[in-house]
Amino acid sequence: MLIKRFARTDDASSPNAGRRRALRAGASTLILALTGPRFAFANAIVAVRVWPARDYTRVTLETDNPVKFQQQLMESPNRFVIDLDEVDLSPALRDLVAKIQPNDPQIAQVRVGQFKPGVVRMVFDLKAGVKPQSFTLPPVAGYKYRTVFDLYPAVEPDPLMELLAQTANKAQALAQNSHPPQSSGNANTPSTEESEAFFQKYAQQGQSPRPARPGPTPSTPSTPAAPDKTPPLAQRNDDDTDDLPPPPRGQKTARLLTIALDPGHGGEDPGAIGSSGTYEKVVVLQIAKRLRDKINAQPNMRAMMTRDADFFVPLGVRVQKARRVDADLFMSIHADAFTSPSANGASVFALSERGATSATARLLEKTQNASDLIGGVNIKTNDRTVAHALLDMSTTAQIRDSKVFGTALLAEIGTVADRLHSKNVEQASFAVLKAPDIPSVLVETAFISNPKEEQYLNDPAYQERLANALLKGIRTYFSKNPPIAKNRTA
Repeated sequence: MLIKRFARTDDASSPNAGRRRALRAGASTLILALTGPRFAFANAIVAVRVWPARDYTRVTLETDNPVKFQQQLMESPNRFVIDLDEVDLSPALRDLVAKIQPNDPQIAQVRVGQFKPGVVRMVFDLKAGVKPQSFTLPPVAGYKYRTVFDLYPAVEPDPLMELLAQTANKAQALAQNSHPPQSSGNANTPSTEESEAFFQKYAQQGQSPRPARPGPTPSTPSTPAAPDKTPPLAQRNDDDTDDLPPPPRGQKTARLLTIALDPGHGGEDPGAIGSSGTYEKVVVLQIAKRLRDKINAQPNMRAMMTRDADFFVPLGVRVQKARRVDADLFMSIHADAFTSPSANGASVFALSERGATSATARLLEKTQNASDLIGGVNIKTNDRTVAHALLDMSTTAQIRDSKVFGTALLAEIGTVADRLHSKNVEQASFAVLKAPDIPSVLVETAFISNPKEEQYLNDPAYQERLANALLKGIRTYFSKNPPIAKNRTA
């Protein structure tokens, strides 16, 4: 009976049927009017990622559309508050809480909640004061829109001061001409006699007479002053690079040689990805750490890394870090990739100011220089020099020395790799190699796109042999090309 009654009232012949249909339509319209804008414009959170590091911590929200947000930095206690507009509290945002690790240098914890309809609030409890930078990145390389929050420490780490603190005792011992430590028998560590011979050769060959603090030079009556044979500056001709005479070398005071190691990519920029899922940014960091430890084990060397964890460093900042510590050499470490999995072999690149020397170099130049777009650089920043202003001062002398350094590396890498992709140092306009006063090379350790070489790159034993070869190449270069003097601050 009850069913019949409801059926009868809905009958089209019922006198109230039209009125009821009108009421239902009006109610539906009202519901859509109240909820429509929120659901129509609600932004879907695709992913949330956190990249903690001493340099800065980055929080990235990847969304279907650009996110509107308001932010506020608060004190007592220190916290960073962000309101995301037209966003719902999704599982991806809830997972942000678990992504904050106890060892994060900047963030103690984060709280996420639906502050009000259509607004999600994120509160980052900070371990100390920070200087936040926030910006939005357009879609690129498989990413959708990314909203980036970079939390820089209020007192940013100085790579030079860190390097000095880590190597103060070593520098003092070298300055006092102390003997290097006895060999422990490890094949990777040079013997006492080998290290001492290398040090003596390095100390005797010296540097160009351009001291950091100019002062009067004591005269020696019995020995006439040698004429200055330094060639006058001339208009640069890139074709004459290999014909330039080497820079003058003279007496010097023993000091630690500083090598800047630059593991490519990092953070939002994974680099090339092998068929088995190997990330370039991961294996090159592992190789760089092995090489760092071997360099630091030398009595007269020290290493500085542009990154020592999984975070992104803009190309210009990598160069700035190397120049900040007055590096004697700069080595950017990468793993090559090509459209064909058969491409193989290691290679070394120096800077070119007249274009790439091969089709492979041209492709690599394009992909490597796109790192800033993929990794995410705030191009609107005013207080952080991430524009490549320093990258327009490369010199012919730097290119020449870089090619000499690269040749020494190739000779040693060839004893480890199955083959060299190129037996000569290739050249391309890599932004990361444009330090004007530091011999700089980019080493492609292997093709990560080649399944066999991808296995090599993941093999700790291969990484160890490769790091040994790179160290030997560095030592060979210095033994024949003592570094010229600089206005050193280290």
